[in-house]
Amino acid sequence: MWKQEYPRPQLRRDRFLSLNGPWVVNNQTVEVPFPPQSALSGWQGDVPDELAYHRTFTLPEGFLNKGERLILHFGAVDQIAEVFLNGHPIMRHEGGYLPFSADITAAVLGGENALTVLVTDTLNQDYPYGKQCKKPHGMWYTPVSGIWQSVWLEPVPQTYIRSLRITPALDSITLNVDADAPDCQVDIPGVLVQTIPCGQDVKLRIPQPHLWTVDDPYLYDLVITAGNDRVESYFALRTVEILPHGNTPAICLNGTPVFLSGVLDQGYFPDGIFLPEDPAEFARDVQRMKALGFNLLRKHIKIEPETFYFACDRLGMLVMQDMVNNGPYTFFTDTALPTIGMKKRPDRFPWGKKRKEIFLRHSEDTIRHLYNHPCIVGYTIFNEGWGQFDSDQCYAVLKALDPTRFWDATSGWFIRHDSDLQSEHIYFRNTVLKSGGRPMLLSECGGFARPMENHLSDKKQYGYGTAATEEALTDHIEQMHREMILPSIPHGLCGYIYTQLSDVEGEINGLYTYDRSECKVDVERMRKMAQGAERAFARRAQRK
Repeated sequence: MWKQEYPRPQLRRDRFLSLNGPWVVNNQTVEVPFPPQSALSGWQGDVPDELAYHRTFTLPEGFLNKGERLILHFGAVDQIAEVFLNGHPIMRHEGGYLPFSADITAAVLGGENALTVLVTDTLNQDYPYGKQCKKPHGMWYTPVSGIWQSVWLEPVPQTYIRSLRITPALDSITLNVDADAPDCQVDIPGVLVQTIPCGQDVKLRIPQPHLWTVDDPYLYDLVITAGNDRVESYFALRTVEILPHGNTPAICLNGTPVFLSGVLDQGYFPDGIFLPEDPAEFARDVQRMKALGFNLLRKHIKIEPETFYFACDRLGMLVMQDMVNNGPYTFFTDTALPTIGMKKRPDRFPWGKKRKEIFLRHSEDTIRHLYNHPCIVGYTIFNEGWGQFDSDQCYAVLKALDPTRFWDATSGWFIRHDSDLQSEHIYFRNTVLKSGGRPMLLSECGGFARPMENHLSDKKQYGYGTAATEEALTDHIEQMHREMILPSIPHGLCGYIYTQLSDVEGEINGLYTYDRSECKVDVERMRKMAQGAERAFARRAQRK
């Protein structure tokens, strides 16, 4: 099904050729885009650090017209990729979570073409790696290597549209079209048709604006034409701000305070690891969480295919996106001590210049890649100190690149000075939280485990407390709401993020089983808890 899925919903053209499907990898046949560690890939045996991907392709007749260029796209390849076409070196890319592309016009043949991708993945911690681990255990999971997102070909004119940057407001957008042409035509069907210069920020006013909200996620269609190139896109009208709400500040969507009922979403699947078998599963996850009363997903230490963000855009799910960590992790200092309350330490560690530069560059590229998605309302820079360094400086650099969203510089602990939020992680106990002057987010909590027979993928099970039944697990969550969430709202709590959407391997604290076949909690009671938190949050506006 990934073969039919258009990989880039924010910049669509009418022709593309998917290269997903069978590839030969180290003399085995592997199904791309699934990573070789996954069952869906078909790989047999251990996965080595070096992988050689090979496949051939022939362009369909009429696919590439005279004078056009041919662009080769990769959604993501982990960690280092060297690309060759018909023996010619095309490009090298480092980092396993972001897309890259190359113009292969000069190397492509009229008949059969041989494409080779040489991959090296040693889980080098200089590069972002998230929660991948060579020896999976607890909250550290099976690693992925090589190609794990779509590969595809796209013909474009000599002068073509490379990218769009869309900054929304309540009654306008600011649009910047990156193309070699001097100008382009903007068509918002039923709204306006206008010619604007390329390469400049241009403000376009939208009459009778229809705002994007969680309950009404309205998307405007957008068509851009530059010379012979035509792309389709979309945008939404919405703003994210921090404004007063009662006696404490709050996160506001379109100027209206919103209580964030969130859930941690790690984006793991039993047969595909980093990918579901069917891309529509991303939308089903969104719908499952909305049915439980949640309005936000914290996308945890992973960047998804754009299919995921498109689902959140069109279904009305807010997203808080984590940057993917590199650098070291130590259980005792990064997890054990902070969990019992030792949450302060300096963050000027000698990680090395290269490691710091890679993290910042990857974070900056993440912002550029995801900038146009209205669902994304905030970012996390560092989670629980993993790879953390110079967090105040990182906040300044990244916030300047995207000031339209809120930034949680240090999620959980080891906070320094600069962040938009007061961000806490609390497990094993319930306590009343009080704001120190910033919007307060309980950015991780809960994590209660419920082992379910025939749904355990690992003998060693991990979670925070255990419940045997649907009623018992829902009782635990309800108690957390009653003793921590609700009493903290008058003191500045703006939201919470429950751990987590589904089980992941041996970590069995999901609201759903790993395969999503069983919901572990009472759906109606969960929805009523979310409604109760919203009512308590609304009452806070009356406090001065």
